[in-house]
Amino acid sequence: MREMTKKFLEDAFAGESMAHMKYLIFAEEAEKNGLKNLANTFRAIAYAEYVHAKNHFKALKKLGGTQENISSCIAGETFEIEEMYPVYNETAKLQGEKEAQITTYYALEAEKIHAEMYKKALKLASEGKDYDAERIYICPVCGYTAENEAPEKCPVCGAPKSSFVEFRG
Repeated sequence: MREMTKKFLEDAFAGESMAHMKYLIFAEEAEKNGLKNLANTFRAIAYAEYVHAKNHFKALKKLGGTQENISSCIAGETFEIEEMYPVYNETAKLQGEKEAQITTYYALEAEKIHAEMYKKALKLASEGKDYDAERIYICPVCGYTAENEAPEKCPVCGAPKSSFVEFRG
């Protein structure tokens, strides 16, 4: 693919990905305000943005085999842990931006867990095995991630076990 086209598709992928997430967040807010049809509209259009992002991603030839996909995840999480979030967090501290400091700290702590989960997934995939956690729990406040059972209290933000969101295989 020629460089200009590649750059434009990468930019389009990033924009569609952000729109997808933004619209899902808007849908949650509309739902909280009792606007069910508006929430549905946000979710529907968010899905369309996901389709656009997926199409751009595939056109960029970024979808690989299982082990290649997992390795890509490890690289992304490692960058966030070692470079991105430490710098973002220090900048937020330096500039006295408390909310940004908290959100970047939350993300950093969750990304550490995600990197380890992906490393485990890569090992299992290289042995021809599926991931071995049947349930994964996510803290809705900070993103802390636990396998098979949620902690009584989130070790990062203190949210109660009852608030964790469960994902089952």
